[in-house]
Amino acid sequence: MTEVLRALIERWREDPGATYRSWFLWEERLKNFRSIRRGISEVVAEIEAGTFGNVYKGSSLETVVGSIAEQRQMFKGADHAFLWKPKLRIPDIYEDRENQLAFARFLNACVCCHGEDGLLEAIQRLDEHRIKGLGPAAANLLYFLHPTLAAPFNTAIVNGYNALTGSRVKLGRWDQYLTMRRGILKLNQDFRDLLSNDLGATAGLLFDLGSGRYIAPPRDDDDAALKAWEADLARVREDGAKVREAQVESDRTHTEVQGWLRDLGRSLGFEVWIAANDRSRAYGSGRLCDGCLEALPAAVEAAPGAEAVRLIDVLWIDRASSRVAAAFEVEHSTSIYSGIVRLLDLALGAPEQLIGGLFVVAPDEREEEVRTQLAACVPTRERPPRPLRALRGARAAPRVHGAVRCRLEGDRGDRSHAELKRQRRTASGKYRRSSPARVSQSTRATPASERMWTAVSAAVSPRASSRHLTSATNLLVSRALVL
Repeated sequence: MTEVLRALIERWREDPGATYRSWFLWEERLKNFRSIRRGISEVVAEIEAGTFGNVYKGSSLETVVGSIAEQRQMFKGADHAFLWKPKLRIPDIYEDRENQLAFARFLNACVCCHGEDGLLEAIQRLDEHRIKGLGPAAANLLYFLHPTLAAPFNTAIVNGYNALTGSRVKLGRWDQYLTMRRGILKLNQDFRDLLSNDLGATAGLLFDLGSGRYIAPPRDDDDAALKAWEADLARVREDGAKVREAQVESDRTHTEVQGWLRDLGRSLGFEVWIAANDRSRAYGSGRLCDGCLEALPAAVEAAPGAEAVRLIDVLWIDRASSRVAAAFEVEHSTSIYSGIVRLLDLALGAPEQLIGGLFVVAPDEREEEVRTQLAACVPTRERPPRPLRALRGARAAPRVHGAVRCRLEGDRGDRSHAELKRQRRTASGKYRRSSPARVSQSTRATPASERMWTAVSAAVSPRASSRHLTSATNLLVSRALVL
C-alpha cells in the first residue's frame, strides 16, 4: 500500500490541474496569510468592542471568510458554514452575545498561541460552549494562522481522508476533526519527502481524492482493481493539462498588466518596484523586474508593514524624493481583500508625506466586488483617526499622471495608418485637456494576438472617490478604483 500511495502522490504532484500545482504552489496563496491574519484580529476587536453587529452580511467576518473562499477550488464554498440560516438560527454567533464572545476568545487565543498545546486548548474551550452550527469549518481560519498545525477542513477533504484510510470521520464535530488531524499529521510524516510541513499540501491531496479528481488506491491485493486504478490515474493527468492552461492564462494576464504599469511608470520618469514574489516572472524577452528597483526606499523599508509592502504588485517611486507616487494592486482573478490590506499596510505604515495614490486595478466584471471589499475593509463607521486621515490624504494628494494601454479591436489590417493616427490623437487629446500639467506622450503600437495596443496619457485625480482610467477605445486594464 505504501508504494502505491507514493506513486499516487508523485503523479499528483506532477499533475498541472491538481491542487498541488494550481493552488499550493500558487504564488498568490502566500500573499493571503498576512491579510487573513490581520482580518481575524479585526473580527476579534469588533466583537470585544461590541461593534461587530448581529448579521454576517457586511461584517468583517464575511470579508475574511470571503477572502479564504477566493482561494481557487480548494476553499470554494468556505463561507457557507458562516452564512446565517434563519430557519435553523445557525451558526449561533450573531444573536447570542455570549457565544459571540466565546468565538472571539477562541480566535484571539489561536492568533496569540505559538504551539500545538495552545491551539488544541483553544479548540477544546470553544467546543465546551456547544455553539449550535459552529463546527470545524472554523478550522479553515486556523489554517491561515498555523499552517503547520491546523489542516483545512471541508466535505471534500473529509471524503478524501475516509476513502484513503478507510476511516469514518463525520462533519460537524471538533473531536472528529481532531481525529482526522492526527491521521493527516501521520500521513504527512510518512511521506514528508513528497509533501510539506505546511498541511495545505496534504489537505490538497485529500481534497482531490474527495472531489473525485483522483480515486483512492485499493486497500487490498486485488491485481485487477490495482490495474484499473492505475489506468484512471493516467487519464486524470491528461485531463489536468486543460485545467492548468486556463490558470496559466489568468496568471499571464496578471503579469501582463504588471508589465504595462512597469513600462508606463518608467516612461513617466518614475523608479518602479515590482512585487518581490513576481520579480522573476518572464515578461517579453526578459524578466518582469528588468530595469526596476532592487530595494525599496529606506523610509518605506523601515516603516511598519514593510514585509507586506514588498508584495504590492507595482509601486511608482519618485526619483528625487523617494516618495511613493502610486501603488497598484492588480486583481484580475486574485483575492481583492488581501490586495487592499497590503495597500493599507503601506498607507498606515509609511509617513503620510511618502504616499501618493493607492489603486486597485480590476476587470469591469469585478468592479462591484471591489467596491464591496473597499466598503468592508475601509468602513465609514467608527475607526481610529489615523487610517481615515491616511486615506483622505491619498485623495488630496497631487494628481498622478499615468498611462493605460487600450485595446483596439481587430488587427492592423482593419484600419488605415491615417485612421489609426486619428484615433490615437482623439484619445490622447481627450486626456491631455484634462491634465493639469503637460505629460510626455507615448503612442507606440504593437500587434499582439491579432490586436493592436496603444499607450495613451491619462490624468487620474485621487481627489475623486473613483475615477475610471478609460479612453475612446475599450480599456483592457479596465478600471482603477482609488482608495
